[in-house]
Amino acid sequence: MTRRIDVPRDLKDFAEVFKAAGYSCYFVGGAVRDRLLGLSASDWDAATDARPEDVKKLFKSVIPTGIQHGTVTVHWRGGSIETTTFRVDGEYKDGRRPVSVCFTSDLLEDLSRRDFTINGMAVDPATGEIVDPNGGLEDLAAGLIKAIGDPVARFEEDGLRPLRAVRFAARFGFSIDPATLAAIPATVERFRLVSAERIRDEFTRILVSSRAGEGLLRLDEAGLLTEFLPELTACKDVGQGGPHCYDVFRHQVAACEAAPADLVLRLAALLHDIGKPTKRTEAGDGSLTFYGHDLESARLAEKALRRLKYPNAIIDEVVTLVKHHMFDYAEDWTDAAVRRFVARVGIEHVKPLAILRLADTTGLGHGPADPRSVMPLIDRVEELRAKDQAFGIKDLAIRGNDLAAIGWPKGPSMGRALAELLEAVLDDPELNTREKLLEIAGHIKEKHGVR
Repeated sequence: MTRRIDVPRDLKDFAEVFKAAGYSCYFVGGAVRDRLLGLSASDWDAATDARPEDVKKLFKSVIPTGIQHGTVTVHWRGGSIETTTFRVDGEYKDGRRPVSVCFTSDLLEDLSRRDFTINGMAVDPATGEIVDPNGGLEDLAAGLIKAIGDPVARFEEDGLRPLRAVRFAARFGFSIDPATLAAIPATVERFRLVSAERIRDEFTRILVSSRAGEGLLRLDEAGLLTEFLPELTACKDVGQGGPHCYDVFRHQVAACEAAPADLVLRLAALLHDIGKPTKRTEAGDGSLTFYGHDLESARLAEKALRRLKYPNAIIDEVVTLVKHHMFDYAEDWTDAAVRRFVARVGIEHVKPLAILRLADTTGLGHGPADPRSVMPLIDRVEELRAKDQAFGIKDLAIRGNDLAAIGWPKGPSMGRALAELLEAVLDDPELNTREKLLEIAGHIKEKHGVR
């Protein structure tokens, strides 16, 4: 593998500011690794023997983002460069950050404190030469994720590093060094100290990667998945019978990988059947049923996503998709049936549900699902929308104030009346005029004896 990369001109100029002041400056970490792999790199981190207070004197705009650990962020030519003084880390007590750091003038000491060999390299911006004291170039060429030094010590320092090892392996299609892999279960107690937010962020990167399925299986192999998603690993070895080639766990992993690289869709595909283990019933003839697993899966998905601190908007979307994933569209659906489906799930969820259904079917293990099985539903909905047909109460030609004008009291009964009016319109869209709906509302009012 090459021992030189091209450093962008703006970054060379940045480093020249340090050199002119008598300091050294290198670029380190992920950007160096990615450029060596032929990938684009946008976030370049700098390492220097200049102390944070010295860096603040060299540039006009410097933000003390992590100054207690020697890190500042320098605004440079329209961008930002995280800049850290060469350091040796002190004791880690919280499974996240060192209690203290000791600054050093030695780049090699700084590189030796990092997590994996492929992240423990630096580039001299003036020459493009790679500084590699930890064998990172060799491991890049071999496609290997390997901890620097003692992997147990590295993972005891920062409990998130095992999850990062799996993420890097999945992202690049690398294998994990056997000693590094063996250190993951040995340090699981340290992993348990990591915040839900940090786990969520690393997990999200795995989910939206091009090798999500591989990453999930590696997480399971390493014993990490059960630590933060026990509802999912509870699906292992739960047989399904019928057309399924996999148990519930592998089916959901396969569905997740088949879904587009969108976080909501991948989460929904991964969790859509997690309620099956508790809803599994075996009949006398050996056949299996999972009645109500959709609602149970939605409940468990919400519980898991809240525990991982996902934003409410994402949780609500995922739960809705999981709750309604059990539908079987057929060409013989009447227009009324299509309208009722849209009214039940919400028009904004029709396309995601169709995509989820395809991923679910692909996850059976018989090859890619035929888009013609469900995607025409989207076209039918669009055709009905073009005709300005109603799918929800908000689409009705009257509102609550119209009902109030004919003497309908505000409260739950008014909501029920609007729901009845929607049912009528879903059956016959031509009823959706103010005059006709008020007439029907009058009949409803009389039928229920509303005063």
